[in-house]
Amino acid sequence: MTRSELTGTTALVTGASRGFGRGTGIALAKAGAQVVGVARDGDALLELRAELGDSFIPVTADVTDPMVAGALVDEYRPRVLVLNAGATPLPRPIQQHTWQTFSRNWDVDVQHVFHWVREAMLAPLAPGSTVITLSSGAALFGSPLSGGYAGAKATIRFLTAYAADESKREGLGIRFVSLLPQLTPATALGAVAAAAYAAREGDSIAARTGGPDQVLTPAQVGEAITQLATGPEPDQGAYLVTAMGLRPLP
Repeated sequence: MTRSELTGTTALVTGASRGFGRGTGIALAKAGAQVVGVARDGDALLELRAELGDSFIPVTADVTDPMVAGALVDEYRPRVLVLNAGATPLPRPIQQHTWQTFSRNWDVDVQHVFHWVREAMLAPLAPGSTVITLSSGAALFGSPLSGGYAGAKATIRFLTAYAADESKREGLGIRFVSLLPQLTPATALGAVAAAAYAAREGDSIAARTGGPDQVLTPAQVGEAITQLATGPEPDQGAYLVTAMGLRPLP
């Protein structure tokens, strides 16, 4: 699929009200897709609608609700499905977490990916559709101040790989790809984490995340996702994304 082939297709993005989800919605709309943005923050979605116009459809909903996943997949049958939504972890060392705070990203991030991936396969989406899940660089490197965040994001990568294998086995023709963005202070979640690690180590946020040219932005993540959705078809797999671009992972 090329960028021009996104014209006339539908893309659905969860967590579209801020950060990487917002950047992805903008990038896909600019590439010609009709974008359905789903999030709980209705006001932020309306602001994005005002920016993008008729190319953006705001849907205020809880993406962890399996009824929402099933209903929206059935209604829109997206050609591109981007599962970006997630909770901001509480930035504390492990001994200061409760099980509830530790498991927050399992309850939100993993649960939402599970429901939406399942619905994409049950529908099923049309052959040639692409499902992109947002994991994290923390899945590779750990995140000791984020409770169960790193483990949750690693599970999202595994879950995506399992779905890719089942799609092949069943002949569905749906591509499943996971994207692992590096830590960045350019999102609300990343800014909290970067500040916590900088304070813990006694250094600056820039020392943790690099100079201005090394900071990954939501626009760059949106561009990377659009590239995966429209460029030469990638192998089923996972990609690390930094300010320097995409890097396939083994």
